[in-house]
Amino acid sequence: MKMFRPLAIIGLTTALLQGCGRETAPPGPPGSPLPGLTQQQLADFHAGQTLFDRVFTPEEGLGPLFNENQCAACHSDPTSGGGGGERVTKASRFVPPSSCDRLLPLGGENVRSQATPAMKALGIEEETVPTEATERGRFTPPFLYGLGLVEAIPEETIMALADPEDADGDGISGRPGRSPAGGLGRFGRKGEAETLLEFIDSALRLELGLTTPISPLESGLNGQPLPVGTDPAPDPEVSEPMIRRLVDYVRFLAPVSRVERGPAHRDSVARGEQLFSGLGCAKCHVPSMDTGTSEIGALERKRVFLYSDLLLHDMGPELTDICGVGASPSEVRTEMLMGLRHRSAYLHDGRALDITEAVLRHGGEALAAREAFAALDLVSRQDLLVFLRSL
Repeated sequence: MKMFRPLAIIGLTTALLQGCGRETAPPGPPGSPLPGLTQQQLADFHAGQTLFDRVFTPEEGLGPLFNENQCAACHSDPTSGGGGGERVTKASRFVPPSSCDRLLPLGGENVRSQATPAMKALGIEEETVPTEATERGRFTPPFLYGLGLVEAIPEETIMALADPEDADGDGISGRPGRSPAGGLGRFGRKGEAETLLEFIDSALRLELGLTTPISPLESGLNGQPLPVGTDPAPDPEVSEPMIRRLVDYVRFLAPVSRVERGPAHRDSVARGEQLFSGLGCAKCHVPSMDTGTSEIGALERKRVFLYSDLLLHDMGPELTDICGVGASPSEVRTEMLMGLRHRSAYLHDGRALDITEAVLRHGGEALAAREAFAALDLVSRQDLLVFLRSL
């Protein structure tokens, strides 16, 4: 069962940000590598970034159905490894109370929006949403900053925050997402990816149409075989060393540090952070967690200011879309708020154009926090927004 001591969390967070924590050096600007990497790890980071920014061609295996031709096309704001405004369409069939068909054989996992010239020559421009779908959703690309640290958080730390039956009666009943293999899903909007390798392999396969040693088969056209001659590259189209370098790049991306603009700003941020906890926001957007032991020194025993519990929560009918491996249509994994000030669209589908709108669209388990936010006086609301824009 989860336990929260909001004021203690705030005090600890502030002290750590002032240099009393586990970080030995602050991260640089967005897109920087983690502090403390070895020379070899830095070389792997830069090699992975080159692949991340590379534009793939159909001759190299792109597509023949895809969404973008490079990783950085979706993850470019404010730098490579950031987010983006593109939206990925997914579809599912949900039968209450808990039966979820992700429509994998029909292409529901990712409805690709582009096709290579060979496919277009046959009159095929894109995939379509399966007619069997009862739900569809559109998802924006997430920030990748700091995900190596998130992967290094021990599973027991995350599970200690879960309270699926709301045993403490606070109205918050977060529960772990699950990968297809049944592991703890800490990545993905529906909490469906367990590791960075799994997360990146899925993106290569579905977003770029590139096969890998882990996923050597093409996804097809809405689950049907590809027309002959439309996929000239031999499988797998991405080698094992290539996918490892991409994983290294994401694993070694530093989180985005908070901003401070002087005494008046610092005071407003402090008041806003107290409100953030007092309104109940920190019950799901947990300010920080610690990583565990690691063979990589830059990841070992670090405090991560992720502002998420990495659990699934019911967000109410307004934000309902597809179901997931372990998620109902109304459940979404708590969004990490680190780097929030660099975003231009909010919520998992980018429907909110500012932070206030994003908060006011919360429902379900977040309804009480939303109503408390709506009742704030103008000055208090401004302090809270100043705090959020400092992340």
